[in-house]
Amino acid sequence: MRHWAVRERAIAVWMHGAAGIPSVVLFLIGISWLGDGVIWYALVGALPVIGGVMGKKVALYMIALGAVNLVFYKALKQHVARQRPYVNCPDIKACARSLDEYSFPSGHTMHAVAFSMLLSHFYPAFAPELWSFTALIALSRVVLGLHYPTDVAIGAAIAVVTAKFFLVIF
Repeated sequence: MRHWAVRERAIAVWMHGAAGIPSVVLFLIGISWLGDGVIWYALVGALPVIGGVMGKKVALYMIALGAVNLVFYKALKQHVARQRPYVNCPDIKACARSLDEYSFPSGHTMHAVAFSMLLSHFYPAFAPELWSFTALIALSRVVLGLHYPTDVAIGAAIAVVTAKFFLVIF
C-alpha cells in the first residue's frame, strides 16, 4: 500500500474513533440523512414559495447544478470503483447505510458544498448555517465509516468547480 494511502487510512480510523460515542453516531446519522437529499429537496420546494421570483430561479439552479454533479458523481464512482473504508479496513465499521457500493467521491459532500456555494451567493445571511451544516455532512461521512478523507475532499473540490461555473455562467 502506498504511503499516502496508509496515512489516509490512519486518519480515517482516527476520525472513526468518534463513532464509539453513541450520541455522536446518532447525531451524525441524522446529519447524513438530511444531507442525503432531504434538506436540499425541501429547499428546492420551499424557495419558490417563500422566495418569489428569486427563489424560483435559485431552485432551478439547484436542480440543474445537482444534475450536473450527479453526472460527475456517477461517472467517477464507476470509473474509480474505490471500496468503502468499512469494506477493506478491519478497524472501521459502517455506522449507517451507504447508498451505493463505492466511496469515491463523496456525493453527500459534493452536493452540500455545491448547494452551499449557490445558496450563500444568493442568500449570504444564511452562509454560516449552510457552511456549518456542510462541514458536519463532510465530517459525518468519514466518522460513520462510509468515506475516506480524500473522497470528501475531492467531492468538495468538484463542487467548487461546478458551482463556480454556474455562478459565472448564470
